[in-house]
Amino acid sequence: MAGAALAADASKLFLPGDITLAQADKAIDAAKAKAKAQGTLMNIAIVDAGGNLKAFARMEGAFLGSVDISIKKAKTARLFNMPTKDLGALAQVGQPLYGIEVTNDGLVIFGGGELIKNKDGVIIGAIGVSGSSVEDDMAVAQAGAAGAN
Repeated sequence: MAGAALAADASKLFLPGDITLAQADKAIDAAKAKAKAQGTLMNIAIVDAGGNLKAFARMEGAFLGSVDISIKKAKTARLFNMPTKDLGALAQVGQPLYGIEVTNDGLVIFGGGELIKNKDGVIIGAIGVSGSSVEDDMAVAQAGAAGAN
């Protein structure tokens, strides 16, 4: 079977420098632990180095509307190689990237999207978190990004 043959040697399908599922799971676990510690309910999205969804968790009771926001925060961080908070500062009225949030099928330019780097500092993906205040979202995203390795 072709499927079985491909699955037997998946290492040839994996791009070096991309987040693994094990790392994505660690990031989600770290983010959930932080969310529980601060008493918040979060949607947590992990994208790979190409900005594609790799893993997702929605804590019971987390806002349904935050599912899309968390995914877009992760993708936005990866597309522009910076935390979404930093991009948001550049996108304010009078700033050089004003209006960027309407590009790329919609971006999220407030805090809660963070880059995930490997131990060598290479970007391997990003995390997006949504479900509470921007400050809470950022704290959970930062914990998740730190917990990936």
